[in-house]
Amino acid sequence: MISSLKQFADRTAKPIKVLDKRIEVNQYCTIDFSSSNVVLSKFDVADPVSCQKFIEGVLHENNALVAYGGYLEKRNLYNDKPDFHQAKGRRNIHLGVDFWAKAGTKVLAPVKGVVHSFKNNAAMGDYGPTIILKHEIDGFIFHTLYGHLSLAAIENIHIDQEFEAGNVVATLGTPDVNVNYAPHLHFQIIIDMEGKKGDYPGVCAEDDLEYYAKNCPDPNILLQMIFS
Repeated sequence: MISSLKQFADRTAKPIKVLDKRIEVNQYCTIDFSSSNVVLSKFDVADPVSCQKFIEGVLHENNALVAYGGYLEKRNLYNDKPDFHQAKGRRNIHLGVDFWAKAGTKVLAPVKGVVHSFKNNAAMGDYGPTIILKHEIDGFIFHTLYGHLSLAAIENIHIDQEFEAGNVVATLGTPDVNVNYAPHLHFQIIIDMEGKKGDYPGVCAEDDLEYYAKNCPDPNILLQMIFS
């Protein structure tokens, strides 16, 4: 089960990357999009231009090329998006890790897998072009979701297409394609897809957190050493 991912990562003995392998680990830095970050009050993070200014400030301060973070982070980023409000409460807890980087940055398969499904989730606040891969490690089956991609990423792809670890799966999209977000990759591990194809919730309400935290474990379990 989940331990299979940890054991696999331990065997590789090196960081497992999901962005351009030429970007070194020391060129990554953490970023805080949580609702408790008072610095965000100076920015309209729902606006991609203002959000990009916040990201660039963090990158400059850390001499980095990629800013990452966000697993189980409670955010205000979705307050203006009507689809994130539901009877159980606002969906504002992030279930994946975001990698904020330039549009066009290559997205890599972390481990060998095949295409499970893909779709352009073009609704306000959604993923935009999305690819989901299916993997098996030591008999344990799981999925990885890649959101906010370029349109080209889903134009020449097919179900069951194989990707080896490190193969380029896609590139990051621009705000006009990725549904009005600053360029980034939403990376999420999903165990049970629940019959969904090309899409899966990337944000949940607090009442549903116990289930989703189990079905969408911390990507650090697989990627390790990038998140320290």
